Amino acid sequence: MKKELTQLAEKDFNMSRAIYKEELRQILSWWEDLGLFKKMNFARNRPVKWYMWPVAMLPDPSMSDVRTEIIKTVALIYIIDDLFDIFGTLGDLTVFTEAVNRWEFNLVEKLPECMRVCFKALYDITAEIGQHISAKNGFNPTDTIRKMWANLCNSYLVEARWLNSGYMPSTEVYLKNGMVTSGVPIVLAHLYFLLGEDGADCKVDISNDSLSIVNNVAIILRLWNDLGGAKDENEDSNDWSFLDSYLKEHKGSSVDSAREHVQQMISDTWTRLNEDYISPNPFSIPFKKICLNLARIVPLMYIYDDNHNLPMLERHMKTLLSLD
Repeated sequence: MKKELTQLAEKDFNMSRAIYKEELRQILSWWEDLGLFKKMNFARNRPVKWYMWPVAMLPDPSMSDVRTEIIKTVALIYIIDDLFDIFGTLGDLTVFTEAVNRWEFNLVEKLPECMRVCFKALYDITAEIGQHISAKNGFNPTDTIRKMWANLCNSYLVEARWLNSGYMPSTEVYLKNGMVTSGVPIVLAHLYFLLGEDGADCKVDISNDSLSIVNNVAIILRLWNDLGGAKDENEDSNDWSFLDSYLKEHKGSSVDSAREHVQQMISDTWTRLNEDYISPNPFSIPFKKICLNLARIVPLMYIYDDNHNLPMLERHMKTLLSLD
């Protein structure tokens, strides 16, 4: 009996892996055709790593359609983050953000080519995802998705202004803005619509910034990101972190004590997230599972070694996708 169960498990794993590998092939083809990395060579170009987010959030092989859509959002978040962190001047970023808020092409006409290309990709992909959701679930959430992209860029711009002026925010102000720039709210909003949640009787304003389950996942990602203390190999930015703000507020504290404080914050946030999961709320169980899965993979994505690599994630990728 044990042997049969093992064989069944291996068969199931191999079937899932075959599906994931086919999805990755499609994603790499889409990314190549999109060509953003050719025009934005300063930005990160790691679609295989980015694909781990959808796989972790939605491991069920039957969710292939959702995974291959949400990866587009994930990729845009990384690219636009680098646009703000590395390339754009404050003036250009202000214009770019205004264009996203107003969703108007004419506003980016005088910006550098890479920013124009980026805006067009954002514009087109948002429209495509909205049409996909409309065809699948019977409603088009494009207006809400546009609003959330504007919120994200507005928050990126806040960070750019802080850095430009040398202003270091309080931990409270930093974390409130950092929850948005984590990318979690916009990713979960897309997934909410892709799952057809807005077609349910109990609709939620997914763009509301006071949704506990969304905010708690965002806090976990933001703090783990800052706690990692290292960036992707291709990222060269000088963002403030929560640790910087904490040390400024608590004169005389050591880096080690600050890190312990952040670790405790992550633990406390996990307690709240688990409460969100088991407590009655308008979200479906599948959506709440996605929230938990997203929070679970965060350490894997941000625990770097001394060489700025992610050994645990790399091992996971090799096992799951049979990568050499």
